[in-house]
Amino acid sequence: MTRADTPLEVAMYSVLLAAHVADGHVAPVLGVATHFAASGHRVRFLTGDRFADAVRGAGAEFLPWPAAAQIDHAAVIAATRAAGDRRTGTRGMVLDVEEIFVAPAMAQYRALRAAVAAEPTDAVLTEFTVVGAAALALSREPRPPIIACGILPLGLSSVDTAPWGLGILPRDDPMGRLRNRFLNLMAKHVILRKPQHQVAGFVHEATGSDLGVYFMDWAVHAERYAQFTVAGFECPRRDLPGNVVFVGPVAGIPRSVALPPWWADVDGSRPVVHVSQGTIANTHLDELILPTLRGLADRDVLVVVTTGGAPVADLGPLPDNTRAAEFIGYDVLMPKVDVFVTNGGYGGLNQAIAHGVPIVVAGDTEDKEETTRRVEWSGAGINLQTGVPEAAAIERAVDEVLTEPSYRQRARSLQAQAAAAPGVAGLEKMVDELVAVHG
Repeated sequence: MTRADTPLEVAMYSVLLAAHVADGHVAPVLGVATHFAASGHRVRFLTGDRFADAVRGAGAEFLPWPAAAQIDHAAVIAATRAAGDRRTGTRGMVLDVEEIFVAPAMAQYRALRAAVAAEPTDAVLTEFTVVGAAALALSREPRPPIIACGILPLGLSSVDTAPWGLGILPRDDPMGRLRNRFLNLMAKHVILRKPQHQVAGFVHEATGSDLGVYFMDWAVHAERYAQFTVAGFECPRRDLPGNVVFVGPVAGIPRSVALPPWWADVDGSRPVVHVSQGTIANTHLDELILPTLRGLADRDVLVVVTTGGAPVADLGPLPDNTRAAEFIGYDVLMPKVDVFVTNGGYGGLNQAIAHGVPIVVAGDTEDKEETTRRVEWSGAGINLQTGVPEAAAIERAVDEVLTEPSYRQRARSLQAQAAAAPGVAGLEKMVDELVAVHG
């Protein structure tokens, strides 16, 4: 154990962080790294090469994934979309699981094991799509306590919910529970049978242990499962495992980016509608951003676009009521926003929750069948139930969110939950508790 007491009697630890190679996966873990490093802890961070500078900027030591684990989610999605495949629905979800998340598992496990062996480590904090951590959790060799970090919608199996990835609203009545049981069996034994066998086989090969659960449930073997949202944004589960803790939204590192020259126009004189396609599904701006600009061009609102890195020139001529930038920090922008139009990236949705902003969501790729349903179920916004909405549908939804007070009321209720949540400091407390128990 590396615990040491400072003159202020604050325990210092050595923690190992890990994240899959994708902006939306790395960003919240960078927020964790920043907090732990600022508190004086020793922080090492396993992730992809392109995040090396960001990791070091957070005050952590960068550890690169081996080549076999350097599968970049954004690059895969960009390549498939360039080939005309949006990977929607169950088929897209299965392909993403197999090619992006399961494929690097063995290389991830070996890298995690090597990092733990390299120096004393008090805890491993890994976002749960690092499937290699499943083998670490089940390893028969000594290991540090593990905190699995839920940076996507909670995917644990339940009698009260359909399996993750189908985008089906929860039902907890007798017929709903029967439906859920059938669909959970179908997911494990039919729809996701191949990745289930792949993960179980990998865990047995790596550790000699049986996975023992549906592969999406591997984090029940971790000491804690820290979900990066509030309970009100998740489907209720009467059988929620005892290791699950809702820590609230976790932001990444605020970027030092100059505000655009038009920022003074965001003066509160008219409602602000922010539209974004996030950091992964933003190569085709005609899916959501451009229809939003067309739909709201004649409305008395100020539309603020962020392209997520794409050149603003790609938007073409802008309507008079539109302002655009590649990036604006949500710590600055979200307090000004009245409606957030988004394709449903989990990090962006949770930043809207943190600021009490109601949502119009339109997404059907990656995890968005699940995120969009949570917006719908929570009452914090409107789900357009497509990834390529018509301009008129966006216009109607924005008008409804602006005029119907229930959406903002529900968004502010979630904001209050977020303000009361333990946040990253809660993760630090978890490490302290786990070290005290496990030594």
